[in-house]
Amino acid sequence: MTTQHDVAILRSAVPEEVEVVAKASRRRFTAEYKRQILREADACTEPGAIGALLRREGLYSSHLTTWRAQRERGELAGLTPKKRGPAPKPQNPLAGKVAALERALSREKARADRAEALVDLPKKVAALLETPLPRNGEKP
Repeated sequence: MTTQHDVAILRSAVPEEVEVVAKASRRRFTAEYKRQILREADACTEPGAIGALLRREGLYSSHLTTWRAQRERGELAGLTPKKRGPAPKPQNPLAGKVAALERALSREKARADRAEALVDLPKKVAALLETPLPRNGEKP
């Protein structure tokens, strides 16, 4: 039989509000933190010391395995978080030269258009003044 005292104890043991996180985020470890944990794990000599270290830091043994493999391969840069996403496409060594040639071509086209407009100008003036233009070799 439960008494009012027992009910009061049970109610006090249950928290009133529980915070629920909407979405968990991926943990990211800095290179220095990884190196520090590896140094501490390497210094552990007593049985159960590594397990205590992992529990204290909230890590899994797979973290240690992955980080040790990266260290052994000499991937000091591998201990930093890797950039995510697709790898950047390598630059074409001729791309700069092609761009310069395209700019030069557009400049020359603009120059040719101006020259053509200058050639057409006397024809338009003659048409406005209604005077015939002399042909090649003829005198006006």
